[in-house]
Amino acid sequence: MLTQSPAAASLNINRSMPGGLAPSEPFCGLAGHAGLIATEFTYRKDEEIYGEDEPAEYVYQVIRGAVRTYKLLADGRRQIGAFHLPGDVFGLESGAKHRLAAEAIIDTTVRLVKRRSLEQAAGTDVQVAHRLWTMTASDLKHAEEHMLLLGRKSAMERVANFLLEMDRRLAVAGMMALPMCRRDIGDYLGLTLETVSRALSQLNEEGVLGFSGARQIVLRNRQRLRNMDV
Repeated sequence: MLTQSPAAASLNINRSMPGGLAPSEPFCGLAGHAGLIATEFTYRKDEEIYGEDEPAEYVYQVIRGAVRTYKLLADGRRQIGAFHLPGDVFGLESGAKHRLAAEAIIDTTVRLVKRRSLEQAAGTDVQVAHRLWTMTASDLKHAEEHMLLLGRKSAMERVANFLLEMDRRLAVAGMMALPMCRRDIGDYLGLTLETVSRALSQLNEEGVLGFSGARQIVLRNRQRLRNMDV
């Protein structure tokens, strides 16, 4: 929910993006459309961005930081659906309400655009419509892959898959600096905190990865992880 003052005044969406985001990132791909105005907000660690079943009035893009989207189950457990990192778009819904809640994992800045303005632009601009279709297709692909991960893979296979995913999305100079804690990882993979910790320790002992701080990981044998992630 939008409760605090924006980190920046309303901006035209074709403004160059901070944080090293490339011009090909989704919102930048809509540059130049007169009807699209973006605003930036900053959220503190663990602060809610929007809640489950709240009206889906905006579409969001991570500028700095990281976001988790999740659902609380009836028994109080939490299932994280996705981690959104700089450049990622989230909150794009098919219905009128958000299916999941969204929280900042660490101090995070997001850029948001009114959903109605995006839909109106898509009705008249083929480029905008294509961008929205691409984002929707990407979300669907991730949901399908995540369902397969939770339903058919062992604990070690899930951890291997997660490490390879984060390696693609986060690694700089061979090192991953994970913004999320092990409990978050467990809630994403459908595993307990203890199971995640045991799997990471085993991979460390086997020389597949190394630790450089609590959340900094160096992958030393990616092929071994790929062989696990079958």
